Amino acid sequence: MPAHAHSMHAPSSLNRTALMATLHCLTGCAIGEVLGMIIGTALGWGNAATIALAVTLAFLFGYSLTMLPLLRAGLALGIALPLAFASDSLSIAVMELADNGIMMAVPGAMDAGLSNPLFWGALGFALVVAFAFAYPLNRYLIARGQGHAVVHAYHAHGTDGHHKTSSQGSPRAFVLIGLAAVVVTLALTVGAAVLLEDGQEHSPTPTPTPAHTGMG
Repeated sequence: MPAHAHSMHAPSSLNRTALMATLHCLTGCAIGEVLGMIIGTALGWGNAATIALAVTLAFLFGYSLTMLPLLRAGLALGIALPLAFASDSLSIAVMELADNGIMMAVPGAMDAGLSNPLFWGALGFALVVAFAFAYPLNRYLIARGQGHAVVHAYHAHGTDGHHKTSSQGSPRAFVLIGLAAVVVTLALTVGAAVLLEDGQEHSPTPTPTPAHTGMG
């Protein structure tokens, strides 16, 4: 292949890989977010508890979508889990921070019922914004052999999982990074929800303005 053709193909391939990786993470996040919001709303939970559940489920489903093909291929859980953490942790964290930030920023979105178009409109917009934030991050990581590139490297070189994880970094480091991403994301989103609820509870109730009698 001519050099100029290869140089044109490389960015296109990188963009496509980043796009697919971001859509992959978005799918897991969307499933977890929607399920968490539905459960929390149906049970009458507060915003903080609902967001905590939604974020936890988003990470769970995001990691699961990456791990399932690896486990079906015969990879051990002890290898598949670090690969999933290495692949998705930062992407999911960015998506969840953007997603929940939008939901809390839209007035009334978190308190709207499941039958309210405001809830679904805000959630749909939040997921679009989350995708916009995560795509450049995934592209940056993949271009440097990190993020989803770790799983792609495994697929490209066969089933020697130990060699692949050790060549990209320590499996223990991947797990620690993943756990840190979950904890930090939960702390930031739940903390913001608590502050928002506290602010709403202590906001002064507007005093009704007396009707003007129109004297004179």
